[in-house]
Amino acid sequence: METLMEIDTDLLLAINSWRSEWADYFMYTFSGKWVWVPMYAAILYVIVRNLSWKLSLACIVTIALTITFADQVCATLIRPLAERLRPSNLENPISDVVQIVNGYRGGRYGFPSCHAANTFGLAFYTIYIFRNRPLSLFMLIWALLTCYSRAYLGVHYPGDLLAGAVVGILGATLCCRVYAWATSRLQRPSTLKHVLAPAWTGGLTIIAIGIYAGICLLTAEG
Repeated sequence: METLMEIDTDLLLAINSWRSEWADYFMYTFSGKWVWVPMYAAILYVIVRNLSWKLSLACIVTIALTITFADQVCATLIRPLAERLRPSNLENPISDVVQIVNGYRGGRYGFPSCHAANTFGLAFYTIYIFRNRPLSLFMLIWALLTCYSRAYLGVHYPGDLLAGAVVGILGATLCCRVYAWATSRLQRPSTLKHVLAPAWTGGLTIIAIGIYAGICLLTAEG
């Protein structure tokens, strides 16, 4: 266990030590929740556009259950038991060598990561439900980059992120099974229209974040 924790710490410090001012702005913004509202809205649009109201309702409810499961298992069940300090927490001995961005240190405990659980939960739910390769690939990249941003910001060990991802995938798997069971007698569409809308919206959001980071960098230098 001590060896695993040392590897976890070394990997965190390696990720956290690679820095640039542009990446600071980019990762800090990418790690935010509200910036992804357009992509969430696009996912909702695909659901409502293609499914009957009963299927849509069941899908929306089980997505909410996926996020609730992921968030509560991490924050309410496991964290109080594990009590693993975030790398950035001032009580953590390694906090002196962890670089932070905009003074952001997060809460006290970080194992497992709720960010990782929520993003992987949503990503795998869309993979299971929509079954579209380009969209699935984008959602996986989005979830992985979100996790990377958390380590980059120094608020989570890679082990926190891995554990959170496992919780999220488990939650998505269970909730998709509930969805399949609850809607087993309802007819599903054979094809989905505008299924790549979340990928396009998310991709444009990433581009906008990159442009925003560049503007912030130029403003700071000016």
